[in-house]
Amino acid sequence: MSTTSEMSLPPEWNDDERMNFMFSEFKENRDVNTTDWDSKMDFWTALIMRSCRRRGSVIVNLQDLNKTFQRKEKTPLGLSTVIQTMARCGKIQRESEFAASVDCGWVSWSVGMLLVKPLKWTFSTLLGSNRVPLEESFVVIELVKEKAAELLKVYRSSDFSSCSVVSFQELCTFSSNICADESTLCMALLQLQKDKQVIVSLHEGEKIVKFCQPGQDRVSPFGDVDIGIYQLQRSEKLLEERVQKLSLEADRCKEEARILLRDGKKTQALRCLRGRKRVEKRADSLFAKLETIRGILERIAQSQTDKMVMQAYQAGVSALRMSLKDVTVERAESLVDQIQELCDTQDEVNQTISSGVTAADEDMDELEKELKALLDESEPDVNMSGLPAVPTNRLGPTGEQILSSLPDVPRGHLHVTADTLEEELNRLTLSETGSPQRKATSPGRRAEAAQ
Repeated sequence: MSTTSEMSLPPEWNDDERMNFMFSEFKENRDVNTTDWDSKMDFWTALIMRSCRRRGSVIVNLQDLNKTFQRKEKTPLGLSTVIQTMARCGKIQRESEFAASVDCGWVSWSVGMLLVKPLKWTFSTLLGSNRVPLEESFVVIELVKEKAAELLKVYRSSDFSSCSVVSFQELCTFSSNICADESTLCMALLQLQKDKQVIVSLHEGEKIVKFCQPGQDRVSPFGDVDIGIYQLQRSEKLLEERVQKLSLEADRCKEEARILLRDGKKTQALRCLRGRKRVEKRADSLFAKLETIRGILERIAQSQTDKMVMQAYQAGVSALRMSLKDVTVERAESLVDQIQELCDTQDEVNQTISSGVTAADEDMDELEKELKALLDESEPDVNMSGLPAVPTNRLGPTGEQILSSLPDVPRGHLHVTADTLEEELNRLTLSETGSPQRKATSPGRRAEAAQ
């Protein structure tokens, strides 16, 4: 049992005056001072629960509590009253009574393994007495329920989750992180037995535990199939261990033969190789048997899956039959006809609404004429004959002579080639330059002439 130095203590633990009151005996009559009596009870109850959680245990007894809560060489005087009160409130329960509250099958194997005293001795000790035996063990109900839930969670997340039946020793191995000792594990199993999540049995002197599988409300009793599967799984494990050992022995013989051959001991090396061949032959034989067992286990697993699927199919058929109880073909046809009739009516309404109101014919004719007039006004006249005449009144006589010498504006389609353009250019040059004297006229004089 741990000491107070190894656990977190409440702040008032260092207050001598307060702790002297806490370490004192309880008043015989709670009604004398209800507040003080309840505060002291709450203090020790919380401290006991904290101590159990830190240790990972679900069992307490008065002897260990006295050692745990020593302070300045003083032992609490009221822990016996605390134990009795917690028991009356249902927070703790005698270990023997907790085991006896489960099915009778559990008591037969839990007596020798779980309880310190015989059952008849613990039953004879009444909680109503003022004295609680120092070694009497009590189970903390809240904590044992927590441990049971943790144990079930660890099992379902372990490699053994595919096995509904597990040996007690295997269970001890993979639950060691949550159960501090074997007694804690047994109490958690007892709680799971109460909750119908596990069932424990003896097989050839070995304790085996069957867990409730996912999807089931409660665990089913042990049957011949469960025992058969468990034996096959045990045989598979034993054969795996033997094949592994034979493989190691074969490797050892091979290495020994190599060393002997290096030392020149050829005869002894051959003897080792013959031994290796015999070992490998036995290993191959065991491996063939192992594969046969694995095949049987796979078929059993497949059959269980098929059974689950068949049950699901059966449930589905029953549910479908119930859901179609009031449904007939005649009712379905009637509903379809009603739906079609309503859809036709809706289409007619939509068509009527979307048609709108038709305008009078005479109004439409007037609007079309007005629209045509607007289009005629907006279109530009691209005919070349409609272009305005070029003004000549500001050019003077010289300008008129120049304009008269220019070629006419083409009015037809232009089919221009390179020779035509060159000829037209020469003609324009000759008409602009005139005589050599006009060609020599300076730009200034041309301007004066233009004026």
